[in-house]
Amino acid sequence: MRPNVIVVFTDQQRWDTVGPFTPNLDRMARHGTQATVALTPQPVCAPARAALQTGRYPTTTGVYRNGRVLPPEERTLAHHFGAAGYATGYIGKWHLAGNEPVPDEERGGYQSWLAANALEHTSDAYRTIVYDEANDPVLLPGYRSDALVDAAVRFVADHHEEPFYLFLSFLEPHHQNEVDNYPAPDGYEERYQGRWMPPDLAALGGTAHQHIGGYLGQVKRLDEGLGRLLDALRSMDLLDDTIVAYTSDHGNHFKTRNGEYKRSCHDASLRVPLALRGPGFDGGGAISRPVSTIDLPPTLLAAAGLPVPPEMQGRSFLPLVRDPRASWPEEVFFQVSESEVGRGIRTSRWKYYAVAEHADPWDVAAASSYREQALYDVVNDPHELVNLAGYASHAEVAAELRERLVRRIVAAGEAEPVIEPAAEVPGRPQAMTDPEVRLRGPKPVRFGHQRP
Repeated sequence: MRPNVIVVFTDQQRWDTVGPFTPNLDRMARHGTQATVALTPQPVCAPARAALQTGRYPTTTGVYRNGRVLPPEERTLAHHFGAAGYATGYIGKWHLAGNEPVPDEERGGYQSWLAANALEHTSDAYRTIVYDEANDPVLLPGYRSDALVDAAVRFVADHHEEPFYLFLSFLEPHHQNEVDNYPAPDGYEERYQGRWMPPDLAALGGTAHQHIGGYLGQVKRLDEGLGRLLDALRSMDLLDDTIVAYTSDHGNHFKTRNGEYKRSCHDASLRVPLALRGPGFDGGGAISRPVSTIDLPPTLLAAAGLPVPPEMQGRSFLPLVRDPRASWPEEVFFQVSESEVGRGIRTSRWKYYAVAEHADPWDVAAASSYREQALYDVVNDPHELVNLAGYASHAEVAAELRERLVRRIVAAGEAEPVIEPAAEVPGRPQAMTDPEVRLRGPKPVRFGHQRP
């Protein structure tokens, strides 16, 4: 019997919010499988979503920035599960279409539809408006993330006698665009304001001191919704037969790295929670090697016993679930658009990043030449406060990472570029006492032990 599959997808959720604020997700991660270092292939909404639907890089699908429509010829998870006899459903934010409501041909092959292309513009915290298969508006009662969980439970109840695949896409913990704040349920912002601040935000400022309470309040309510969904599956005797995957499109640096919330090379933008439970994942423990969310589509297909299409550029990490020593790339490749045309890799030890300095980041998907911009030792400098690019002490490791980045760019289907080294920086980097470098660092900690 093939398992059911549910993807629980949040918007703009940092990886380090998992733990004390999310007991349901933390429990799911500890008893299932968690990827302790999971990165998005693009820290921008639509490109990340296109990659997660297709298992292909944003430059391959053409959705390299927001405002680009997922081409109808692209095959999504809905197409693959649907062809295998699954009932498929999409609930929540889509952000891969050119119109609102989303016409049938721009829905990525999903059969059941209760969604909005830009949910942040059709709703607010206590007024959730989505559109059904006939493109009629539907007002869902309750706080927004609760309303979408309720809709997901109804979908599961309606399809419990057949295999189903559901993509549940929240807006939270994204900001409400027109007012630039993070509206949590009543009382939740007050509960979390001043309780905890991620170290990078404490060091760099930005808007976190203003927004962290609402943001964490939204994260808490999302976790409560996950608990209700898992309880509903248990009550229908479906929990043991259902794969549940939880992740996000990108993180949030709260205007510390540029003038908005994402679109940078830092873990605050790139790193996301990723946990799975159910058949094939229960008791899997922690995957400590870096993985990408572009790897999730082939992983879900493989876990359901379905073939992984050769056009997918991600790869199933099921071998890592079964054997942590299985063959796996040492780095994750990522692209950045809109703020700049950037390319980078992240290993267990290093972050290496280059930018096409003169390329228009809105109109140019890829470039022929880049300039090295950032090198971080993410073991000794986990909050990426000391940029090592250009220092003679780290020129050797930069040169090796530069070659690896070029190889990954080509493997992603782009033309081979030239990457120029960063301008030389005199002296020694501040706060770095050991210029001797290794290419692999220690294993990351588990979700529930990121901080006191």
